[in-house]
Amino acid sequence: MEILGKIIEKLWGINTILLVGGALFFTYRTKFVQLRYLPKIISTLFEKSNGKGVSSLEAFLLGTACRVGAGNIVGVVAAVVAGGPGAVFWMWLVAFLGSATSFVESTMAVKYREKIGRNEYRGGTPWIVEKRLGFKWLSYIYVIASLVCYMGVVQVMSNSITTSIYEVKNMDMRYPSIILTILVASIIFYRTKKDSIIVILNKMVPVMAILYIVVAIIIVVKNITFIPEMIKLIITSAFGVKSVVGAGFGVVAMEGVKRGLFSNEAGSGNSNYAAAVANVDEPYRQGFAQVLGVFVDTLIICSVTAFIVLLSDVELDSKMAGMALFQKAIKYHIGWIGVPFTVTTLFFFSLSTILGVAYYGKNAISYLDNSNVLNQIYCVFIVVMVYIGGVQKNDLIWILPDLSLGIMTFINILVLFWINRDIEEELEKIS
Repeated sequence: MEILGKIIEKLWGINTILLVGGALFFTYRTKFVQLRYLPKIISTLFEKSNGKGVSSLEAFLLGTACRVGAGNIVGVVAAVVAGGPGAVFWMWLVAFLGSATSFVESTMAVKYREKIGRNEYRGGTPWIVEKRLGFKWLSYIYVIASLVCYMGVVQVMSNSITTSIYEVKNMDMRYPSIILTILVASIIFYRTKKDSIIVILNKMVPVMAILYIVVAIIIVVKNITFIPEMIKLIITSAFGVKSVVGAGFGVVAMEGVKRGLFSNEAGSGNSNYAAAVANVDEPYRQGFAQVLGVFVDTLIICSVTAFIVLLSDVELDSKMAGMALFQKAIKYHIGWIGVPFTVTTLFFFSLSTILGVAYYGKNAISYLDNSNVLNQIYCVFIVVMVYIGGVQKNDLIWILPDLSLGIMTFINILVLFWINRDIEEELEKIS
């Protein structure tokens, strides 16, 4: 564990530099695509689908399901506690710049995918690496890292759900674990014309996001007179003008950057598995959709979480767990109903992530073998991981996603740098 911890620390230190550098480089390379084409980016999601295959909106919701998870609550609270309100500013900045990286990687995922049916596709970073660079061995490494990452993420999300229920009801964790396992299994193995995971996420993600945002709007309106002061506090703290928690400028910036990078996943290649399956006529269109995914995740959901905490009277105490601190803040705003609301929110956020990475893994495993047998075995493993994660926390399993995601990010961002000229051809198609 200690050795792995040191390796992960070094790896993510390198990745942070690559991701920030990539965000700046691709923003420059695309001439601020996330700003220049903002109206077109927004209109992309409202384009009428032909009803065949996976629509651009469905692929967007799939990517959003994986981005919006328990980390949007716990991670953001931890960043604000460690870096103060100023961390929120750097989180915004890295999301804005990182959306250009997301545009590039998602566009490339569509460009280098493969067709497996009349209106069906599969693809992602492994396909980009093989088709564009010819390094099949590197594709295999990325796929294996993906599967290890998703197995770990499933356990972490499952444990987040059962732990939150246990803290409220003091219930034996086996019971909610069994219920959750049955729920996930019924969704994954249910047969429909379109993948059941996409069908469920298409209905669940908008509802959970809107519910969370509506509650946040109520809280903001209730505290409207404090908003200018909060924004001022965020800006001044971001540049070390006013330190709230004793954090220096470097700590404040790093906490915001890390949270922004980890939350929106731009540069890791994860969202490529979702982008590649969209039935779109031009690759850049799905690139636009994934830009919005980054904005929704960080500029909206993560910001909402930070606002709820900063507008409360809760002390930013590093000794208190992120979820406990958030529960205290939400209870301050809306009373006793804040506790069940937090549990419900965490449930849907975590469940959407479980289903999202389950789909990603199915796409990844199809690179190794397109037979349905291997796919079914993987789905069984996912269901088993849900139960194991729900019953107990395994420190090794929790640390493996950090390592494997680090490997994925390192490979993906270097590949994007390598093929960066390819994006020019796609940008020329934008009318």
